[in-house]
Amino acid sequence: MKVIQLYKNENKLIRHAIKNNREAQNALYAQHAPKMLSLCRYYIKDRHYAEDVMLNGFFKVFTHLKSFKNEGSFEGWIRRIIVRECISYLRQKKKIVFLVDDIAGAYDSEYTYSTDLDVEHIQELIDGLPQGYKMVFGLYAIEGFKHYEIAQLLNITEGTSKSQLFKARKLLQSQIKALNITSYGTT
Repeated sequence: MKVIQLYKNENKLIRHAIKNNREAQNALYAQHAPKMLSLCRYYIKDRHYAEDVMLNGFFKVFTHLKSFKNEGSFEGWIRRIIVRECISYLRQKKKIVFLVDDIAGAYDSEYTYSTDLDVEHIQELIDGLPQGYKMVFGLYAIEGFKHYEIAQLLNITEGTSKSQLFKARKLLQSQIKALNITSYGTT
C-alpha cells in the first residue's frame, strides 16, 4: 500500500488548519512539536510541566492561527508563542529570579572564547546558570530577542537584561576556562 502525502507544503497545511481541519492541525503539530518540546525543556526542567506548557502553547497557536501573516517563518512565529508560554508558566510559579549586582557599563563589551567542548557540555553549563541569567541568555543568544523585547517580556529594565546577559556570559566563560584547564592542564 502506497502512502500519499495529503499536504505538500506548510502554507497549504496552515490554510487547512485555519479551517479547523484536524488532519492539517495534527500534521503541523507533529512537524513542530519535537522542537518546541526541546525549547520548553530549555526553560522548564521537569518534562511533564514542559509538555503541559508546550500543549498550552500549541492551543494558543491554533487559536490564533488566523493572525499568522506569513511574515517570517511559521516555526519562528510558533517559537515566540511557546517562549512566551514558558515565561508565563515560570512567572506564575515565581521561578524567575534576577541576581542584581552593580556592574556599571561593563555589559557593553563583547566576548569571544574558543573551546573544544561539545554542544552537550555547553548545554549543561547553560542549564546550570541561575534562572535569571539563563532566561536572558536564552532569549538573547539563542532566540534572538533584543534587550528591549526581553525587558518587556520579563517585566525588567533593559539595563537588567544587559546585566544578566553580561553575567551569564562571564560565568559561562569562567566555567569553560576552568574545564579547559582541567582537560588540558593549561589555559
